[in-house]
Amino acid sequence: MDISFKTNKLAKQMHDDAALKRHFGDRAKPLKLRLRVLAVAPTLAAVPVTPPDRCHQMSGDRAGQVAVMLTGNWRLIFEPNHDPVPCLPDGGLELAAVTAIRILEVVDYH
Repeated sequence: MDISFKTNKLAKQMHDDAALKRHFGDRAKPLKLRLRVLAVAPTLAAVPVTPPDRCHQMSGDRAGQVAVMLTGNWRLIFEPNHDPVPCLPDGGLELAAVTAIRILEVVDYH
């Protein structure tokens, strides 16, 4: 899958092991693993919905975003990087059509 980042700063943090560890601490290792899973998946439908990845669509004020689990309540948040975003008739994402994502943040939104 094609992965881009919301900011250049975030991209630098995610591409350098030392920066990853410095900025994300104990979340660095699972974050690196999730980024690898996302990178090798041909579409979002290929990303596991079971732990440890637990890929899931968000709702409410985060509708249109997707999360994968890191540690505890921490999640890697991203969105499809398509124009227009591939959607199902019910409004959900058409996961099999999502081939590009944009990483937004690492956050504990709980």
